[in-house]
Amino acid sequence: MSQLPQDPTLDEVRAFLAPILPRHAAFDGWRKEAITMAAAEGGIDADIAHLAFAGGAMDMIDAWFANIDARMIEALPAEKIDAMSIRQRIIALVTARLKLLAPDREALRRALAIMAMPTNSARAARLGWRAADVMWRAAGDNATDFNHYSKRLTLTTVYAATLLVFVDDDSEDWAESRAFLNRRIEGVMRFERAKAKWKGAGGGERLSLSRFIGRLRYPAV
Repeated sequence: MSQLPQDPTLDEVRAFLAPILPRHAAFDGWRKEAITMAAAEGGIDADIAHLAFAGGAMDMIDAWFANIDARMIEALPAEKIDAMSIRQRIIALVTARLKLLAPDREALRRALAIMAMPTNSARAARLGWRAADVMWRAAGDNATDFNHYSKRLTLTTVYAATLLVFVDDDSEDWAESRAFLNRRIEGVMRFERAKAKWKGAGGGERLSLSRFIGRLRYPAV
């Protein structure tokens, strides 16, 4: 656990409590009780902790997901991911997130239910977009044109669908979730290889990154 500086800012309090909160949200829900318990565990004044999460459940979930973003980057630094193909990078990044979320799947289940509420849909969409953006940047994508948006939109959809499988996945080492993700990405690659061969452009990992992710919104089962 990271250490808080003396007289921390509210942002620092949120970041400090982010990985602690889901352990309590699994039992108490994403409610004030979870903040109180997390503050006690972290040795932070409860009033300050509640002030840091004044926005309630979505503030807590936001902080937790931001922590997952950061830990995913730590787990897959550039020197580790650079040697991978695009397909391998996407799979590795999503899988890293699943591993980080795995100890708190009940908290994740509760978080997804809260995010599905109509009143939270806009912010939930922003959180999904942020996760996809972090993953694409980690994968080496620096596009600024239309592809920037299409890649993130489609990866958001695939990641969200994978999470829905993951929360109920009781298979060993989440084999069903991994297979779900692999099938969709492999379906995209088969389509692109066939199209590239038809065009005489060759196949395999030389395929266009933008065309690859663009096909993710139409996955093959």
